[in-house]
Amino acid sequence: MSLWTPAGERPVRRPTAAPEELIDELSDDELVEAEAIAREMAEVRAEVASTPAAVIVANHVMGFYELAAIHLSQSPPNFGEAMVGIDAMAAVLDKVAGRLGEHEEVLRDARAQLQMAFVELKRQADAGES
Repeated sequence: MSLWTPAGERPVRRPTAAPEELIDELSDDELVEAEAIAREMAEVRAEVASTPAAVIVANHVMGFYELAAIHLSQSPPNFGEAMVGIDAMAAVLDKVAGRLGEHEEVLRDARAQLQMAFVELKRQADAGES
C-alpha cells in the first residue's frame, strides 16, 4: 500500500502488531500523553462538528486568498503561484454558489480584488519588460 504526498508516492507498512499490543508497549508517560492527544482530538472534532460547514469553507477560501496575496506581494510577483490560489478560490466559490450565506459576497469581492490586482501587476510587469 502507498500514500500519495506532494513529494511522490510513499510506501506505507501495515503494523505488524495489533493496536492493543502497541498500547502495551507504551510507557506510562507515553500512555498519558496518547490519552491527552486523543481527548484533544475529540474536542477539536466536536468543535468542528458544531460549526456550520459554510463557516469552515469560508475560512479555507480565505486561506486561498492569503496564499494568492502572498505570491502577488513578492518582488517580483509570482504570478503562476498566485493564479493557483485565485483559481482555487474561484473553483470553490463557483461550486458552492448560494450556500455560503453572509460570507459569500465578501469572498466574491475578495476574489475580484485579487483578480484586479493580478491583472494590474501583470500589466506593470509586462510593461517593465518592454
